[in-house]
Amino acid sequence: MKWDEKPYHSLNYEMRRRYGEKVYRLTLNGGMTCPNRDGTLGQRGCIFCSAGGSGDFAASPVLSVSEQIQAQKAMIRQKRPVRLFIAYFQAYTNTYAPVEYLEKIFTEAIQDPEIAALSIATRPDCLPPDVLGLLDRLNRIKPVWVELGLQTIHEETALLIRRGYLLECFEKAVKNLRGMGIEVIAHVILYLPGETEAKMLQTIDYLNDAGIQGIKLQLLHVLEGTDLAELYRENPFFIPSQEEYIEMVIKCAERLDPDIVIHRLTGDGPAKLLLAPRWTLQKRSVLNAIHSAFRLKNTWQGKYFPFTDKGGILNV
Repeated sequence: MKWDEKPYHSLNYEMRRRYGEKVYRLTLNGGMTCPNRDGTLGQRGCIFCSAGGSGDFAASPVLSVSEQIQAQKAMIRQKRPVRLFIAYFQAYTNTYAPVEYLEKIFTEAIQDPEIAALSIATRPDCLPPDVLGLLDRLNRIKPVWVELGLQTIHEETALLIRRGYLLECFEKAVKNLRGMGIEVIAHVILYLPGETEAKMLQTIDYLNDAGIQGIKLQLLHVLEGTDLAELYRENPFFIPSQEEYIEMVIKCAERLDPDIVIHRLTGDGPAKLLLAPRWTLQKRSVLNAIHSAFRLKNTWQGKYFPFTDKGGILNV
């Protein structure tokens, strides 16, 4: 079995392949907001989004980017020796600011000699020409990854969660970024309200042909203080057990192009905010259970990928 002794194309495997060693993420906060919060598109964000804007574990924006980087390096190095890092701008929409400000903070990040790559979480509708030009210039200095919050390809679900853009916008963003050689990572949320297994797998099938290089799979978290929490209390929707979620993750991986790097298989919401499912708080235990399930089922990423025989070849 390849892929760093795991039956899927993990980020850890990919980083070891590229750099010859493990590379750690530093979660940074650029102090930005989101058009879904500042009144441009809405004021309450996506229905699942907490006050932290998906950056609940990111560093404090009170610190400069360099200070955030140094503080997080120090914490990681208390546990293990690490040489290289990914500067990951996580909180809110990290291209939603004047291009001069973006150039300042992104350049500050990649000037650190231990930063191997710059990863930017954003929305596909927040990539105007001047920002794309900046990302193109930065990508010539160090690798730039752009993480796009797609979540689902189904427009009825996108309306429910208040995503705020159409699928065509995602497609245009991927085309523009790939035209500059920038890697694209798509975020997908499993078990959004009303989404069946068939709908979730349709999103995976779509992404196989969308031109992305990475994917993050995330179980829907119901967090206190969100509109999703109110919806859950008023009209409870289906929340999977750990076993049901693992089964779904494996089905997604089996259909996923083995060249696509899986950056995440699960996640953990802030304990003080997490309403459901509480079992996700044991993230390490969940990941271990996922890896065990792959082996028990004798399966792997790309096993049923329909377009080539790559799945079988890479797992011999």
